[in-house]
Parts: sequence; C-alpha cells; structure tokens
Amino acid sequence: MLKEKERIDIVPGTNFKIIQNKERFSYGTDAIFLSNFAKGKGIVVDLGTGTGIIPLRIYGKDKVDIIYGVEIQNEVAEMANRSIELNKLEENIKILNMDLKDLPNIFSKNTVDIVTSNPPYMKSGGALVNHDENFAISRHELACNLRDIIEVTEYLLKPLGKFYMVHRPDRLVDIIYLLREYKLEPKYIRFVQPKLNKKPNLILIEAVKGGKPDLKFYDPLIVYNDDGSYTEEITTIYGTEYQK
Repeated sequence: MLKEKERIDIVPGTNFKIIQNKERFSYGTDAIFLSNFAKGKGIVVDLGTGTGIIPLRIYGKDKVDIIYGVEIQNEVAEMANRSIELNKLEENIKILNMDLKDLPNIFSKNTVDIVTSNPPYMKSGGALVNHDENFAISRHELACNLRDIIEVTEYLLKPLGKFYMVHRPDRLVDIIYLLREYKLEPKYIRFVQPKLNKKPNLILIEAVKGGKPDLKFYDPLIVYNDDGSYTEEITTIYGTEYQK
C-alpha cells in the first residue's frame, strides 16, 4: 500500500492511520485545529481535503453519516484514498478527485449539513510561489480562491447549515466580507496564538447559512507554554503521546 518515501502515521486523537510523504505537502497543525473546532453531523464536505486528515479526524470524533473529501490534485487524492482503504472506511469517507468549482454538477443545492475547508492562504501574486506544484496549489490561490470556496459552500449547505474554516488573521476582513455577501453569517471566531504573549497566526471561523447576526469570540487557543511544551488543551487535542 505504501509507495517510495511514504510512511504510515497515526491520526492524532484517533485510532486511524494516515499515509504521509514528508517530502510532499503533508497536513499541519491548522488541519488538526480545524477538525477539532468543527462540529459534524449528517453529510459533511471537506473542500481541499489534501491527504484526508480532516475527514479522518471528524469521522473519528463525531461519527457523521458520510464525509466527502474534495481534492483537485491527482497524486494527493490517490494517497487519501489509500488511507481511507487502510482504515476500511470506504463506506463512510469518499474522496472526490475533482475541482471544487464543479461540485454543483454532482451535488444538488442545499443538501449538505457541514462544509469544512483549510484553503490556500496566499493570494495569487501575493507571495513567491513554490516551484513544486504540490506545495504551490496547497498554499497559493492557484486552483481556487476564497470566493470560489465560499460560493460553492453557499450552494452546498442546507439552510442553517454550518461552515468551518481555518485561515490567516490578515485575511479576516476579506473572509467576513465574502461570507456576508453569500449569506453565510459569521457566528464564532477563535484566534490561535503560538504563545500567550504572541499575536495570533491562525483564525478558526464558524458561519451559518442564513443565520442571524450575532458574532461571538471564543477564548484564544494557545499552542505552547513559556517553556516550549504544549499547553494542556493542545495535548488533549493531539493525545498524550505528543506531549513534550
């Protein structure tokens, strides 16, 4: 089941396994934080699923009906499929190797309960693009942009369905502007800070389709203690084997 330079890791906080290639783009802490933040039930669609870490984490946590992981990159989607087969979850998690902008061709409007996304953070033209296509598509808005993700989310979600996304704080104004434009009301925001005295480097957002305006802020998620060890909450999210 493994190809050259691949290995099998345990999905943090679960008993599931995931195939990784550390020389290619693999999941990061942002995917773990998002899957912990999201509250799943019914039908879930994960946009830009990569190697399938978010579907595996959400299914392990919430036992939703079915999760569709959408991934445009052939090699990455194929790796995700092998991880799903490894865990014998073919009936519960489906990897769709396709452009997320084409999802209206296979999903009816207003049929999904939850949409999650850990999208590319960098605007096209806003930073140097990695020469490796796998890294570039994962980090830069090349195959899709923020509007594409929010537009297809609005199409997929049922009324009062929920959208969960992780992104960078410097895109917060863009995010809220687009969410409002597509009638996805921001309901909760949680900032992620490396340490208590450091500025946030990630944001977690929950929006509700057709929800009433009422934005609330959770306490920030602090990753490290002053001594460099993980905080108690991070250890709980990842599991005690990750404690430094």
